[in-house]
Amino acid sequence: MYEGVVQDLIDELGRLPNIGPKSAQRIAFHLLQADPVDVRRLADVLVRVKETVRFCELCGNVASAARCRVCLDPRRDPTVLCVVEESKDVVAIERTREFRGRYHVLGGAISPIDGVGPDDLRIRELMTRLADGSVTELILATDPNLEGEATATYLARLVKPLTADGALRITRLASGLPVGGDLEYADEVTLGRAFEGRRSLDV
Repeated sequence: MYEGVVQDLIDELGRLPNIGPKSAQRIAFHLLQADPVDVRRLADVLVRVKETVRFCELCGNVASAARCRVCLDPRRDPTVLCVVEESKDVVAIERTREFRGRYHVLGGAISPIDGVGPDDLRIRELMTRLADGSVTELILATDPNLEGEATATYLARLVKPLTADGALRITRLASGLPVGGDLEYADEVTLGRAFEGRRSLDV
């Protein structure tokens, strides 16, 4: 335990995701030893982020205006919608340069342990976007973990009535072995998914 504001700083840093007590303490002492100009610049950026950054009114992605750059891009295919958990997932997919559709950011995943249910996510907004029938493919790109799988299953069941006439197709991102990985280190679920997702080779 440290005195006064130092302990307050450690406590606040410890509330950040993936920051444990020791990491919070290291960051706090780094800030104490840093140049006041650098600390002030960090504080200014934090305040500016909260004041200026918002979430896209259509897809829920991080934006600096009412709509994000992806939703404003006329070159994107509006008939293909990729559902992700967080804005950072949009960035990861964009880095591949493989996807030319649009996104829908849920704002998390269903997790009863953490008290997160379907009503806490942007699922109602997703159904509104699907209502007009303009989307022909819905890609469920939630994380391949327990929460992500539960969310994808929930969404697939919810959207299934819209697929009855064949106008909407629901797909899930393939998952399997990472490039450069060894079979002996793969867990059973990953290896099983790799077998399920195997494809023909053109030779």
